[in-house]
Amino acid sequence: MDQQTSAGKLGMWVFMAQELLFFSGLFCAFGFVRYMYPEMVSQAQSSMDWRLGGINSIILLVSSLTMSLSVRSARSNNRSGTIKFLIATMICGFAFLVIKATEWGMHMHEGYFPGKYFNPVHHAEVQDPLAHIFFGLYYVMTGMHGLHIVVGLGLMTWMLVRASRGEFNSENYVSLENTSLFWHLVDIVWIFLYPLLYLAK
Repeated sequence: MDQQTSAGKLGMWVFMAQELLFFSGLFCAFGFVRYMYPEMVSQAQSSMDWRLGGINSIILLVSSLTMSLSVRSARSNNRSGTIKFLIATMICGFAFLVIKATEWGMHMHEGYFPGKYFNPVHHAEVQDPLAHIFFGLYYVMTGMHGLHIVVGLGLMTWMLVRASRGEFNSENYVSLENTSLFWHLVDIVWIFLYPLLYLAK
């Protein structure tokens, strides 16, 4: 069991390093666009609702706490606590996706599409034709992050099934802990995305 635990943790850390490299490429691309078109990026960012982004940030921070408490409950042989905190984390994840989908809907309603489909309505704040570059990156970055949220929810669903069977205890919790590490990675990425997309003017 110790060998399996060590191998599982090592594999998860390697995977997380690869994920960080992937998102780092997107961050660099955004930095380049911001350097090349500072006025366009500043104008496009004015359409971002920092309040919704802030609410989502709080939701993910709370979900990190509940996920950690779920692992702690498993290590303490507290089956009900493990299940309860897993469900709380999943609720936070779903809430995040609902808010993000609402944001996307608001942007699309204004005509803020990526690429050649960028066609803002006449009363939209952002009219710069180059803003399609910003929104292209915005949809890719938040879309990939949202995809990771969906994957995390899928993993937690499986962990919930296993927890309900009583599979996790003080001797066997590495799968749940690895799921927790993945979820923390998702949270960390958002901590960088939020100020980058919503606050940096």
